[in-house]
Amino acid sequence: MSGATSSAQHRRGPGLRARITLLATGLVAIAAALLLWLGWMLAGDSVVSPSLPPGTTVNVEGTLVQAGQLTEVLRDNARFRVLIAGSVAFVCVVFATALLAWTFTGRVLKPLRDVTGTARRLSAESLGERIALRGPRDEVAELADTFDAMLDRLQATFSAQRQFVANASHELRTPLSVIRTELDVTLADPKADADELRRMADVVRTAAMRANQLVDALLLLARTDGMGIGLVERVDLATVVGSAWQAARVEAEQRRLRATFTCVPAPVHGDPALLERVAGNLLENGVRHNVDGGWLDVRTSVRPGWSTLQVSSSGPPVDPERVEELFESFRRGGVHRTAHTGTGLGLSIVRAVVRAHGGTVGAEAVNGGGLTVTVHLPAVH
Repeated sequence: MSGATSSAQHRRGPGLRARITLLATGLVAIAAALLLWLGWMLAGDSVVSPSLPPGTTVNVEGTLVQAGQLTEVLRDNARFRVLIAGSVAFVCVVFATALLAWTFTGRVLKPLRDVTGTARRLSAESLGERIALRGPRDEVAELADTFDAMLDRLQATFSAQRQFVANASHELRTPLSVIRTELDVTLADPKADADELRRMADVVRTAAMRANQLVDALLLLARTDGMGIGLVERVDLATVVGSAWQAARVEAEQRRLRATFTCVPAPVHGDPALLERVAGNLLENGVRHNVDGGWLDVRTSVRPGWSTLQVSSSGPPVDPERVEELFESFRRGGVHRTAHTGTGLGLSIVRAVVRAHGGTVGAEAVNGGGLTVTVHLPAVH
């Protein structure tokens, strides 16, 4: 009841159904009035009286009329009859038009009322409802289908948001729980010495760094998805790869990885920091999810209209059917929120940044284990 009251309060003037009915009735009334006036004029002009000798009187409907006034009396009589009959017809036509317009307009606008009713009932918990309009494929049906498609997108977005928040909460709870546990245990031990305090501090520092990395990744992902790219300048993917490799080289050497680089100039337009983050995430994933003594192959290339960055690496076998899941938030090598390193947002950030730059990204499993990720960005000359 409150929804109907609120709708009535916000509506200005009569509804669409009433306006269409008034418009149709008004147009028909104007046309009927013109026809009535035309009939009234023609009725008078079409009267012709016979020639009678002067002084002759004629009985017209019980009234004696002189011959000289006969024509005028007959004209007035004909016009009066047309006016009476035409007025009755005018009222009937206008009433019938209003009734038909109101009835058919209600049927035509019913899908619009369905759309409105569905929109009023919707909430974050009831996005599964659809109009699913049946009938002719006209403009109203197109509107209903568009509304249903919008609801599909909204439902997918809300579901992804809920999952993202749940995963982020889980990921943040782990390091925070570690910090709290370590502090509680250490503070509860009255005999804790300097070595114990140092051990506790090291554990807390590691957990805090992990939480900080996760927050930074979440902020970067939100920035890229929400606001797009800010700074735009000419960037060479080969140079970006060289800068990103400096951060991943130490871990690669510790794991004895054989790294091969085949990088040619591949210029693009974009945000240098975000593009370096793309290369850094791909290289870090290639190193972190590799096997000891494995290999890493990095290539940049240019083809008409596109600059390409490709990172291939050895590693555990990846199910080809689940490769696309790796681009979802908090997925690590196909394992959902269970790894001890990384944030699980690396490839999600890569996809968001690449899309913001107008590019595409894809991945495919390597025979024998490992993954190849290929990024295509619009090239510049």
